[in-house]
Amino acid sequence: MSARVFTALLFILAATPALGAQCGGDFNTFLAQMARDAQAAGISPAVVNQAFAGVTLDQEVINFDHRQRGTFRKSFEDYARTRVTAGRIAGAKKRLQQHAALFKRLEQQYGVPPQILLAVWGLETDFGTADMGRRPVIRTLATLAHDCRRSELFQTELIAALKIVQRGDLPLRDLVGAFAGEIGQTQFLPSSYIKYGVDADGNGHVDLRHSAADVLASTANLLAKNGWQRGAPYGEGTANFQAMREWNRSELYRKTIVYFADRIVH
Repeated sequence: MSARVFTALLFILAATPALGAQCGGDFNTFLAQMARDAQAAGISPAVVNQAFAGVTLDQEVINFDHRQRGTFRKSFEDYARTRVTAGRIAGAKKRLQQHAALFKRLEQQYGVPPQILLAVWGLETDFGTADMGRRPVIRTLATLAHDCRRSELFQTELIAALKIVQRGDLPLRDLVGAFAGEIGQTQFLPSSYIKYGVDADGNGHVDLRHSAADVLASTANLLAKNGWQRGAPYGEGTANFQAMREWNRSELYRKTIVYFADRIVH
């Protein structure tokens, strides 16, 4: 969509009541409605115009999203065997030593033990060394918000992604991620980025793509804010296992985190 067309659509919709963007229909019209909603949420016109310029529907994202309904059909044994490998365990132990002071500080502050943070970090992106996703987050979220399957959820995520840009945490060129708009080394959705992000390295920005300190502190903060109990067990059936549900609702995935964490320290 050209900037001229986008501006014209925004002008037409500016005089209409703020009812929220309607999913489906013409994508450019939907995007203009989202622009109006973003500005009502406090996003500057400059950020909106820059972020939405040239954005088009991504059919690959829709296709991928509709295929995800059968995720996690493997048994725990099969899944854990492919995810918790000897190389990954060794990588976790190496980073436990490399970042010993940081992990100690985070455990003191948030109560989350290093092995849990390392397990999440390793499973998500191999400690930030694997592909964190290369899809433009704004395009991905606009596409998912336009699709009527989970429009309200992804409209919220799209506004949150614009807030990340407005806060100066990530420039648009670095706002890239996976097929559901997940960002960074532990794959935060934008709303979680805004809600739980921590500037642990003290540079004035929450950078979950490049700063290991920010990544680990933000992950610990998410767990702490959702009921993590300091010093308590975290296996299946515990309160801490339930606290990890905010991270991932799949019991299979959480059991894999627990299994990985135990392999790091034993």
